[in-house]
Amino acid sequence: MAKKITIAVDAMGGDHAPQMVIDGVAHARTLFPDTKFHIFGDEVIIKSMLTDYPELRAASDIIHTDSVVSSTDKPSQALRRGRQSSMGLAIQSVKDDVADVAISAGNTGALMALAKFMLRTMPGIDRPALVSPMPTLRGESVMLDLGANVECDSNNLVQFAIMGAAYANTVLGLSKPSVALLNVGTEDLKGKDSIKAAADVLRASPHLPLQFTGFVEGNDIATGAVDVVVTDGFTGNIALKTAEGTARLVTDLLGRAFKSTIMTKLGYLMARHGLKSLKDHLDPNNHNGGVFLGLNGLVMKSHGGANAHGFASAVTSAIDMAQNDLIRLISENLQNITLDEDADTQQATDSSKSSS
Repeated sequence: MAKKITIAVDAMGGDHAPQMVIDGVAHARTLFPDTKFHIFGDEVIIKSMLTDYPELRAASDIIHTDSVVSSTDKPSQALRRGRQSSMGLAIQSVKDDVADVAISAGNTGALMALAKFMLRTMPGIDRPALVSPMPTLRGESVMLDLGANVECDSNNLVQFAIMGAAYANTVLGLSKPSVALLNVGTEDLKGKDSIKAAADVLRASPHLPLQFTGFVEGNDIATGAVDVVVTDGFTGNIALKTAEGTARLVTDLLGRAFKSTIMTKLGYLMARHGLKSLKDHLDPNNHNGGVFLGLNGLVMKSHGGANAHGFASAVTSAIDMAQNDLIRLISENLQNITLDEDADTQQATDSSKSSS
């Protein structure tokens, strides 16, 4: 029997909150009717919106707060003033084991700061990473870090690979996902020392439930060459936003082209089903929801501009991660790295003794 999940929802975060949030949660609940929700925000507004969703109202607890983290708040301001906000209280409910996952479409920097401060990092993890699925020619791939850490050393990259593989296992259903490091070339001699050192560790760790394939380049991301792409947050954030911008460019240019003449309009009528499929595949709302991995609790970040369908996608991903116990899976995989390191140390000691 699947574990019953409780989701803590920041109802006030996002460009179109709280209506978008409530509509999205209601849609997600139709897919997972046993899920319970703790909804944080303005009680009067939330209750009025829930009159349209009586079944969601029955499955929800509303926790009132007047405090909201704004889109312009700096992380330091959120830490000082945001712990009693709708965002902060949602995270606190995860810390207190009242909820399994917290989800917000609010300020990313504030969410990261509050989550890291309140939940702390897991043993064996130096820094949390932001991970999200991305559309590719093969379906979906996973990329991290997407902006939580501007600079990363080799240990960070190894930890990101482990966490990304666990995420792909849980969300994409891949038992042994392929993993690669994003680099300026696929040759072993290329790239920064930190990337090459991380590759050496991953190659020497046969007990991990992943297939490390080496390096990939930027043009490999969209092809789906691997299931998990690992990089630092500076590079990952630029790659993500470049991909999203390119997707909008493609769909907009196609739209203009098909409206330019009578013949192209006729062509659109013949191709509209295929074009709709393309648009759906590239739509960020269908791949919405990044999660901060490496914390002692799950915190999901929805796009601030997501619509109700996009927020529902993030909620369903959050439920999948909680049901499959993603944090436990990451912890077990970190132990496998330790086993490999201990084995290497013992082998080196044995070789030293035999040579002497």
